[in-house]
Amino acid sequence: MHSQSYDIIIIGAGPIGLACGLHAKANGLRYLIIERGCLVNSLFNYPVNMTFFSTAERLEIGGIPFMSNSPKPTRNEALEYYRKVAISAGLNIHLFEGVDTIRKMDGLFALTTAKRTYQTKNIIVSTGFYGTPYLLHVKGEELPKVTHYYDDPHYYSFQKVVVVGANNSAVDAALETFHKGATVTMVIRDKEIGERVKYWIRPDILNRINEGSIKAYFNATVAEIRDHEVDINTPDGLITVDNDKVIAMTGYKPDLSFLENMGIELADDEVCKPNYDEATHETNIKGIYLAGVICGGMNTHSLFIENSRDHAAKIVAHISEQIKSTVTA
Repeated sequence: MHSQSYDIIIIGAGPIGLACGLHAKANGLRYLIIERGCLVNSLFNYPVNMTFFSTAERLEIGGIPFMSNSPKPTRNEALEYYRKVAISAGLNIHLFEGVDTIRKMDGLFALTTAKRTYQTKNIIVSTGFYGTPYLLHVKGEELPKVTHYYDDPHYYSFQKVVVVGANNSAVDAALETFHKGATVTMVIRDKEIGERVKYWIRPDILNRINEGSIKAYFNATVAEIRDHEVDINTPDGLITVDNDKVIAMTGYKPDLSFLENMGIELADDEVCKPNYDEATHETNIKGIYLAGVICGGMNTHSLFIENSRDHAAKIVAHISEQIKSTVTA
């Protein structure tokens, strides 16, 4: 292993991590973006047919125009856009390289990965929340037929599918697999479809449920999963349905233990919001900053690409000031 030194290391190559890289490069800082998965890994794991709620212009970073075929771009258009941004800007990115440990030594942070050790004056954590799904914690969840990530509906053609959840991901999975010939049963913990479901999708799912094309159990939970069946707790008692595949769209959570291991303080409540300065995004650990969805802690629906793009400018401006003041001191 060998060591390399930077002004900033950005952990996470999602849209906000890329935005941080763009600002760092524009300010002449030595920077590196490290990502444990592929480029914009969270977006890559979105369903292949997904359409964003935001318009293309609100997903833009670095002032680089995002052209799409319709006002609301698709997942594939977003992948193409962010990839071209990274290429055209010549961003310094190391993919498929997760950070194992971070420690402070001689005034610098040492980040160790499976490949090498890096040294940096500052760290920006922009890890999002898509990597850790909420589990059902039921018997059979470990079976190969169960997934917490839904991609292509064709795979589920002519299968008996149970979809768990009631928000956008679950509704997309239910409708798309239904339209590809699957027999779909939805298991919904609450009394109705989620409030955040996209307005152009809501009528379709409600109509399918009302006509009985998609069977939905409300105020229900999965009790057990077996190779060819699923048990469901309903207000009318336990029922068993024939089943080939389970798509558990139960949501995702950030890896807050990663922050705690760095010494970042979390609020002592259910949100667990990290301790950081709203003006600079610097945490209680000097030199470590947070950008993007991770700033919201467990409240993963408060921040999106469109309302956290400005984090990059705030952070890099503060780091640049710190470096200049150190040089002139």
